[in-house]
Amino acid sequence: MSRVHRVLASIAFCLMASGAAAQPPHLDQLRLIAPAAPGGGWDQTARVMQQVLQRTGLVRTAPVENIPGAAGTIGLARFVGSEQGRDDAVLVSGLIMLGGIVMHRSPVTLHEVTPIARITGEYEAIVVPATSPFRTLADMIRALKERPEALSWGGGSAGGSDQILAGLVAEAVGVPPGRINYVAFSGGGESLSAILGGQVSLGINGLAELEPQIQAGTVRALAVSSADRLPGLDVPTLREQGVNLEFENWRSVVAPPGIGARERQRLESVIAAMVVTPEWRDALARYRWIDRYLPGEKFAQFVDGEETRVRTTLRQLDTGQGSGGTLASVGAYPTFVLSGLAICAIAALVVGRSGRGVAAARRPQANVSESNPASRTPSPENVSDPNPASRTPSPEIATVWWIGLGLVANLAMAETVGFVPASTAMFWLTARAFDDRHPIRDAVFAVVMAIVAYLLFGRLLQLPLPAGPLEGLL
Repeated sequence: MSRVHRVLASIAFCLMASGAAAQPPHLDQLRLIAPAAPGGGWDQTARVMQQVLQRTGLVRTAPVENIPGAAGTIGLARFVGSEQGRDDAVLVSGLIMLGGIVMHRSPVTLHEVTPIARITGEYEAIVVPATSPFRTLADMIRALKERPEALSWGGGSAGGSDQILAGLVAEAVGVPPGRINYVAFSGGGESLSAILGGQVSLGINGLAELEPQIQAGTVRALAVSSADRLPGLDVPTLREQGVNLEFENWRSVVAPPGIGARERQRLESVIAAMVVTPEWRDALARYRWIDRYLPGEKFAQFVDGEETRVRTTLRQLDTGQGSGGTLASVGAYPTFVLSGLAICAIAALVVGRSGRGVAAARRPQANVSESNPASRTPSPENVSDPNPASRTPSPEIATVWWIGLGLVANLAMAETVGFVPASTAMFWLTARAFDDRHPIRDAVFAVVMAIVAYLLFGRLLQLPLPAGPLEGLL
């Protein structure tokens, strides 16, 4: 081969290599898991991804799977448990899931998955049924200020972006967020049905899910959460109506834990190639999604900051508490503890009083000669105590005191050490109220009862109990 031929061959090889490098990544299959029922934002995102990935040839097949429940935390737990180490699946996640993790104290968090990319942002809309008496946002705010609990807000999962925005709106107009009557639904389709059916006073959801109904006139949009009016949508913003607030939801995709660096890079490359395709750009415009692409490690850092922000926001807005009066404002877990100990206290009083009456009735009378009344020995009950301060407290008072001490210890310790240690202290102190002769036996009993109660109420009945340092062990 001549020198010229060798040069030409080298150039051809380089051109072929560069062309191969420029080809987009390709996967045979990528399962897209939407942790919500069909019809919501996550499902919508997954199905748009399915269409774009398949039409562009980035993925040959991209089936969508729905796993609804608990703001996506059920789908997240199943994803982490069953997909570990597999590189053929991604989970759609986002701000709503992060809020659900915080709200439900989920033992599985986004720290346990492999971050791939944040992909979209979305503004939210506040709407009412077409037959609603509220014509403007000002009408709704006026009613909200007069009777906050009378208005029901229908939206997505508890702790998610919809509930956060409802609390922020209430706070901005001077209404305590804890008085918001928020009705959480498992998916956008379910909440939309409730709005259209008039089952709630107003609805709050992503713009992409509500715009078709707004354009059709079946709902009336009171406000959108963008900074400026959106083109082609005649809906005023919150800001231009006096509510100084801008709010944006975001969505992302994550991979299972335990995948290798090469597999992670391949998935990141597929998503990076997807978000620059004309088909994806068209989808952004069609659904009014905002391009918020943020890859890999930058996305992981963003999630860390968002988690802190969401925790602070939910704590400030008091969104984990209902609006049903005193007990609702206390919260589910303290209410559970208060109710149980109140029953114990009442039972202790009844049993103690009846027991003392029976003992008095059965007490034998002294056999004293009637001929010599002076020789009678006065019973303790008939002798006045010259020093009242020296009297021993009644058994009922001591019982209530021990139970009260258990209550205080439980509520004081629960958030820091968790349900099991705090309840162990409560059960032990309650046992001491009835019999203080077997401290070791009572301690073993208290530990067993605390674990059983945690598994029953926390796992079976899904009551959000504080796990503390034992989180993940039970």
